[in-house]
Amino acid sequence: MRVMFVGDSMTIGSAGDFTWRYRMWQHLNRTFGGPYRIVGPRSELYDTAAGAAVSYAYRDPDFPENARRHLAGWGEGWCHMAPLISEAVRTSKADTLLVSLGLIDLGFYTNAEQTAANVRRFVAEARAARASVRAVLLPVIPNTRALCDAPFAAECERFNELLAKAVADLSTPASPLLLASHPARYDLDRDTYDGTHPSASGEHLLAAAFADAMHQAWDVGGPYVAAGN
Repeated sequence: MRVMFVGDSMTIGSAGDFTWRYRMWQHLNRTFGGPYRIVGPRSELYDTAAGAAVSYAYRDPDFPENARRHLAGWGEGWCHMAPLISEAVRTSKADTLLVSLGLIDLGFYTNAEQTAANVRRFVAEARAARASVRAVLLPVIPNTRALCDAPFAAECERFNELLAKAVADLSTPASPLLLASHPARYDLDRDTYDGTHPSASGEHLLAAAFADAMHQAWDVGGPYVAAGN
């Protein structure tokens, strides 16, 4: 199994974070019996002081370099990743994509319908590089903006409906797609540090959403159990 994390600022993380990617790596090490690799063209964290993804200051310095790989970017969404995914899959030989995207699109770039169209483009581009690629897609988790911006909240809700439809329409036996469940009991005050980006508890919940979907649908690993900090 060759896993690639695809996401925005919630996935790349910033200097000093563990990241939910780290939590997923721990989970796979504990529960997955088969060989696997984490792949992708990037490995950096975002440095807020520099305003760029130039940091390698992961909270756990023992997080191995080869497990830090990803295709995630601060401020990047479906509209940015759709043009990149074919080459990333082809180069890395990824066969399993764990994707958390959409909030930044809806907040700054595209409406729900346009964002859903980019989801479909993303899937087509990934399959152009590897026809049998499979993916788990996480619904948008609205941030604190949705609490005071009703049109934005409505766009998030509408996109999640369209995302579920895209998964149902596009999934095939040869290239299955899964819609992960919204993380249970996700609380913006507890599970983020700023209303958007995951705290340690939020990282565990994001990892659990992907891990449990893979276990239930594909018998990959086991149910997620939080370990460590």
